[in-house]
Amino acid sequence: MAFTDRIPYQAQVDRPKLTLPGGKKLAVWVILNVEEWHIENAMPRTVLSPPMGQPLLPDVPNWSWHEYGMRAGFWRQFKALTDRKIPVTLALNANVCNTYPRVASAALEAGFEFMGHGFVQGPMHRLEDQADAIKRSVATVANFSGRPPRSWESPGLTQTEETLDLLRLNGIEYVADWVIDDLPQDIATAHGTITTIPYSVETNDIVIHALQHLPSEQFLKRCTDQFDRLYLEGAENARVMAISLHPYITGVPHRIKYLEALLDYVIGHEGVALMTASEIGDWYRAEMAK
Repeated sequence: MAFTDRIPYQAQVDRPKLTLPGGKKLAVWVILNVEEWHIENAMPRTVLSPPMGQPLLPDVPNWSWHEYGMRAGFWRQFKALTDRKIPVTLALNANVCNTYPRVASAALEAGFEFMGHGFVQGPMHRLEDQADAIKRSVATVANFSGRPPRSWESPGLTQTEETLDLLRLNGIEYVADWVIDDLPQDIATAHGTITTIPYSVETNDIVIHALQHLPSEQFLKRCTDQFDRLYLEGAENARVMAISLHPYITGVPHRIKYLEALLDYVIGHEGVALMTASEIGDWYRAEMAK
């Protein structure tokens, strides 16, 4: 079976009508990505180019850029989300449970859903033993939180041809890597069905600020524009919107107010169902079973 044959084409206009809990129009899920970057390695992303164009290790400024998020940015986002009682899906490198237990413990106590996000930050293609990395990730989260993760977002949304099979083998039911629709879709694996949860490379602070280098206020504008259209379409059939956050991006002082304004905008609409990854997946499967 070819890689993409696992997920056959479906036109959005042909999707069956689905009803969100409470008859809501739009499910919104917020993903807070917390990661571990190793200072001795090349950084997953950079904000400063190296002097004279020569990469240097350890890369103190770019490691610190991310580390600021774990020490300061996370706590601004945490307050913004918990003050508003917004359900949060925490996509975490599993080793964060060991290296940043203060962060992981706060998320656990707040009731965040723990979503698998690799063991440490790096593409799935570069893993020496992908099967072991996935197994260790699931086990580490389970040992820390008391339950294994049901959902997964690969670092950088990367997958090899074996990833889906290995995820399902290790109990993962829902995956966010396939940004192909505003509704979930089932994917066949060697170990049963896995279901996509609509994620976004558009309403994602990494894309807006770290890649497209847009001004701080553009995160608010893009996300509210996306929200408005999906909310409108939700009158005809359910829609799902993802808001993807990283502590070192929208947790910084000059951007946090735009995240707060976005959250206030979302919760100011009665037709919104605030959900986590697994809640969306469970809802979709129940609806399709009907």
